[in-house]
Amino acid sequence: MKHKIIFISLVIFGCLGMTAQQTDLFRFEYTYFPQKNSDNSFRRARAIGAFPIKLKKEGTYLVPSLEYRNVNFKYEDPEAFDTSELDRFQSFTATLGYTFKIGEHWRFGAETGVKIASNFSTGDVISDDLIYTGTVVFVKTREDLLTDDATRWILGLRYSTTAGFPFPLPIVNYYKRWDEKWSFALGTPKSNLKYYFNSKHEIQAFVTLDGFFANIQENFDATPSNAGNDNIAENISMTIVLSGIGYEYSLTDHLKFYIYGGHTIRNDIRLRDGNMDDVLQINETNTFYGRSGIKFTIF
Repeated sequence: MKHKIIFISLVIFGCLGMTAQQTDLFRFEYTYFPQKNSDNSFRRARAIGAFPIKLKKEGTYLVPSLEYRNVNFKYEDPEAFDTSELDRFQSFTATLGYTFKIGEHWRFGAETGVKIASNFSTGDVISDDLIYTGTVVFVKTREDLLTDDATRWILGLRYSTTAGFPFPLPIVNYYKRWDEKWSFALGTPKSNLKYYFNSKHEIQAFVTLDGFFANIQENFDATPSNAGNDNIAENISMTIVLSGIGYEYSLTDHLKFYIYGGHTIRNDIRLRDGNMDDVLQINETNTFYGRSGIKFTIF
């Protein structure tokens, strides 16, 4: 019965936690990126909570969720503009997911959400701070309760008003656990290979995407020395590809402590204008990073 509960929960959150491949009901974590060959650094605190609501129809759920991020970007590089308003960004995200079964092995999930992401330099929320997202996925899951074998396919589309593309982007993810010691996942935003020492200790090698996007409320000219070339910075984006090793320790059956460390493969921090065109590249030197936290997970 325990395996069956975990299996059902995994399906629900496998489709609704698509952007993070997460199966967490709660997570709090802290991330640190020192910027190599620079005095800049990136620190982020993040808290996530999901609240599944079972509906009358069997296998059907509503899943509201909330997320808060506080980003401290220490921008110490010498620039021709004032960087003091770029040191603190916050985001508040609310989403609502809906999922139901389609036959024995398939499930449909849809999620819509709104995010407020900004440096809030004016003290108010403005229209440019708002980001809208939408996701639809189909999930196929099989599990052998006798051998611990499990597979999962996730196929879908995701759209965000900050993606820079006028069309939805595809989602493809495959997960396989072939015995009690090993599993792997291939897809975005994370691919990994896990080894389970026992019920309390596990280690993984992974490649994943990370980053942030936020509005700059008081736009400014990022290249004031270039007369006649108004490069107006209206938002900031950070796109990171990471590889590394992670360790997780189970405090209880569902409460876990984790710590990840590694190195960036791509480190892209840019100021952009209102058309998402590059205005200024801040840093692209690959560097060390670390992330640690605690999560209440259903898997």
